[in-house]
Amino acid sequence: MTATLDQTIREIVASDFRTAAVFQRHGLDFCCNGCRTLEQGCREAGADPGAVLRDLDVVLAAPSAGVPDFASWNAQELVDYIVDTHHGYVRGALPVLLKHTRKIAEVHGQHHPELRHIARLVARVADEMHDHMAKEERVLFPYIAALASAGGEAPPAPFGSVQNPIRMMEAEHQFLGDAITEIRQLTGGYAVPDDACTTYRVCLQELEAFEADLHTHVHLENNVLFPKATALEGARS
Repeated sequence: MTATLDQTIREIVASDFRTAAVFQRHGLDFCCNGCRTLEQGCREAGADPGAVLRDLDVVLAAPSAGVPDFASWNAQELVDYIVDTHHGYVRGALPVLLKHTRKIAEVHGQHHPELRHIARLVARVADEMHDHMAKEERVLFPYIAALASAGGEAPPAPFGSVQNPIRMMEAEHQFLGDAITEIRQLTGGYAVPDDACTTYRVCLQELEAFEADLHTHVHLENNVLFPKATALEGARS
């Protein structure tokens, strides 16, 4: 495969997840705004299209052994992986992040007032993700699983088309992505200040790891699972 500027970022990263590292490096949003063409994404991010294409070509030309081919997975496999891997990670990481961001805001907030805002943002992210994952696990994902196993017509849905809850989930993904981007900006890209204590340093590492997981998490839903669910519904109608 060779990437082109008129392809969407979603198409490129869905076909080979290794390209996500290229988009990350050049500051292109591949998860929440993957519907943009590569040309649009480069323009909005101020990235050099030629440099991005060259980096993509290097990745795409290399053997892909050991990298999951998420695009080939069926809907049920994706749902199980997302819940077990990413929802599980979020439920384990957020209590620690809440504790650490509150602590460093209290201890270092006088000299780093941005930490108080970061603690509030993390609290909002935690509340949003708790509700968001519950809606997915109790409503949307079971319906997608039913779609995948249906032999004939689509099963009845209380929300009309599956596209309705998908649009809601994508809007919530956008909020989460914006909040994490703001945290990255407030921390100067998770840069460690000279007066940072051990907890401060660890917390910045935790925030960066949370961002990386969120990007993969949202990518798998927006760019892989949700298009599969929409296609399944179309095939069953």
